Amino acid sequence: MDSVRHLIEIALKEDIGSGDITTENLIAPDLKGTGIILAKEPLVIAGLDVARQVFEHLDSEVILKPGCKDGDSVGDKEIVAHVEGPMRALLMGERTALNFLQRLSGIATHVRSYIDAIGKTKVRLVDTRKTTPGWRILEKYAVRIGGAHNHRMGLYDGILIKDNHIAACGGVKKAVERMQKRKPHLLKIEVEVSDLDQVKEALGAGADVIMLDNMDIAQIREAVKIVGGRAMVEVSGGITQSSLKQLADTGVDIISVGALTHAARSVDISMQIQAVKL
Repeated sequence: MDSVRHLIEIALKEDIGSGDITTENLIAPDLKGTGIILAKEPLVIAGLDVARQVFEHLDSEVILKPGCKDGDSVGDKEIVAHVEGPMRALLMGERTALNFLQRLSGIATHVRSYIDAIGKTKVRLVDTRKTTPGWRILEKYAVRIGGAHNHRMGLYDGILIKDNHIAACGGVKKAVERMQKRKPHLLKIEVEVSDLDQVKEALGAGADVIMLDNMDIAQIREAVKIVGGRAMVEVSGGITQSSLKQLADTGVDIISVGALTHAARSVDISMQIQAVKL
């Protein structure tokens, strides 16, 4: 995709700048080599194709051969890919390719731990817009690879009336009714509420999805009872792995967790040159 290629270009320019003064002074232009990309801890791999594009952007002769596929669980010291081609391109692209792999695999690994924690359920675990600026399409891809689902991609593809919209419109009912008159007919209306009175107000105004923001378990159960299947119910705010199962058992339809992306750490992946071809 164009947005991914643009991000790769930015990352390479950021790292290489006017040139790799170490590699260009040590490595002959015609020198070729091979290497491995290695997991240094258990992880869920994501971003192999992005890593391939990084190397190919530097030199089309570089070949990346995956040893697994995105979404696979990989063990410590397991080879995730082999690379071969011009040595300069391998060395110049190493850090950028690894940065993408480590970040995206970190998110996929983190998400998979949430999926394991929630267990078998019909509840849909989704991400939020709390992503690294410029990286959203990739980070949301990693969320899917980890086993969760995407919420809206941005402000342009889904309606979500939040607390500040409600404040600006003068209440839940006014905001929902105004949106009913103006929205594209194929889009659903989701509204964020913070108490049970707002749940009733949103339901009465015809909201399709009601997001319960930072409510406790008792309030969530009561909200689900009030809604009674007439709208989908989403819960968000202050959610941890340890609370997932209890939340799922309340009868909600969706659990949205910003931490799927913003709290994920980069995992440890390295690249090692194996041989030089003269």
